[in-house]
Parts: sequence; C-alpha cells; structure tokens
Amino acid sequence: VTLSGVGLHTGNKSNMTFKPAPENSGIIFKRIDLPGSPEIPADIDHVIDISRGTTIAKEGAEVHTVEHVLASIMGSEIDNIVVELDSNEPPIMDGSAKDYVETLKAAEIVEQNAKRDYLIIEDTVHYHDDVNNVDIVALPLKDDFRISVMVDYNNPALGVQHTGLFNLHKEFEKEFAPSRTFCFLSEIEFLIEQGLIKGGDLNNAIVIVDKEANKEELEILKNRIGIGESVILGSSVTLNNKELRFKNEPARHKLLDLIGDLALIGAPVKGQILAARPGHKSNVEFTKMLRKLYLQKKIEKKFQIMKSENCIF
Repeated sequence: VTLSGVGLHTGNKSNMTFKPAPENSGIIFKRIDLPGSPEIPADIDHVIDISRGTTIAKEGAEVHTVEHVLASIMGSEIDNIVVELDSNEPPIMDGSAKDYVETLKAAEIVEQNAKRDYLIIEDTVHYHDDVNNVDIVALPLKDDFRISVMVDYNNPALGVQHTGLFNLHKEFEKEFAPSRTFCFLSEIEFLIEQGLIKGGDLNNAIVIVDKEANKEELEILKNRIGIGESVILGSSVTLNNKELRFKNEPARHKLLDLIGDLALIGAPVKGQILAARPGHKSNVEFTKMLRKLYLQKKIEKKFQIMKSENCIF
C-alpha cells in the first residue's frame, strides 16, 4: 500500500510504500530512488540526527523524520515490514500518524510463525538530563506495556499536560494516532533559518501561539513559510484558531513520538515507561540504554540455550 505527500522538513515530494517482510526482518526503510536501493535498519545504531525529528542513515543513504511512521508500525503491533521511499523523508500527511495507521490496517496484518521477541524490563532503567530537566524511566510491569508522558514548557499557552496509554491494542489508533505535530509561534523563524519545516503548513502542524505578533509580522511569516491562506492570531491558543483534536493533543503527540523512538530498540517493550518533558534527544539517549540492555539479554538468552543443548541427561 502506498501513501503520497511532502516531507515536513525537506519539503520533498514523497511516495511511501509499506511492503511485507519475512520473519525476523524487523523494520527496514528502503530508498528506491538511490542506486542499488539501499536498506536502512530502523534501530538506534543508525540514528545520525535528532534536529526536530529522528533521522536514520546507512552508508550515506538517509531517511529523515521517521518517528511517526515507526510509531504507527509499533502501535499497529507489526514486527516485520519494509518501508519503501522514493525520497529522503516520509510524507507528513496531516502531521499525525492517523493516515499511516489506517493504511496499514487496510493492507491487513498477517500472522507469522516466529515467536515475537520482546525487551522485558526486569530492573528500573532511569535516564536524567539535568540541563533540560528531563526524566524517563522504565519500570518492570508483568507481561504488559504502558506509557505515561508529562510535558511542561513553562509556557501559559500550553501549560502542564499529562497523558497515558494503558492498552496499545485498544487505545493507540483512536486516542493517539490522530494527535498532530506542533511547534510554537516563537520557534518558526529559527526553524526556517535552520533549513527545517520546508514542507510545513497549517494543514500538517499545529502552531501554538506563545507571543504577540502584528499584521506585518504575520504576513512576513506567511511568505517565509509559503502558505496561501491568511494567518491570524485569533482568540484561541493555536494559530488561525485551529481546533485541537484533544484538549491535551500536544502531550499525546509527545507520547506518539516516544513510541516511535522506542521502536529503534528493535523489539517491543514489556514494561512501564514514565517520561517527564521528553524530546527526540532524550528519547534517543534513553533508547540507547534500552537497546544495549536488549542486546545484552539476547546474548544471555543465546548462551543459556547453547548451555542447555550441551547438557547430558
């Protein structure tokens, strides 16, 4: 199945096709527009950049902003899949994961014979970033997965928001996949200067109004972003009075991003994740810790199997 659109940060036109993959393949991105159609495994070892999104690469072949696609795959409980792209960034669609999930669902999911591999959290894993006041913790939780997120930008426009997912199968598609990416009005100029949001507009991102701006400034902003519609501050917390899909939509999107970045472990988690003020940088650092734990447990498991096979009864 194929989705088409433009990349959020690169602005490049993109066709993305989800294809079945054999057992134990994991999630693989494939750049069919490049010679040899290079493949990039979606794991933390291939992350090269976290500037307002997660970029993976292998031998010069890159894919930007993979977190929404990864969240959709994990939220749909898919283990093995090839994601083909004819550009360097997936289409952003409406800024959420809704279209990806609906497309995967329409394609149908096939059960495979191999046993699903998990990272089972047996001891507390804690990541702390003192500078940005970020904490992410993984706790043991018998045979289940839960995730809770708190965001606090010390900003009256957004305030403190909480959200939690307690049943991936029942809640992800309806309660979290539709939550859209967002930024603050005060950030837009900086993002443009950094060469980002080239494909961004008011139909694929929420802009949180956190500062005053006159008509002239808004007109300049409109031209810089290259959007056709008029830009107004309005009376709500969002630019052009865009209606939020959930009261705490920004927090829900942060949870979506975290699920996407956790996909880079290479296996689903059995445990409880608690995150305070997470972002892509912290998500990636935390995922590195869990990936290391996952690989260590795989080696231990392999050694135990080999040991039992060599026993004489």
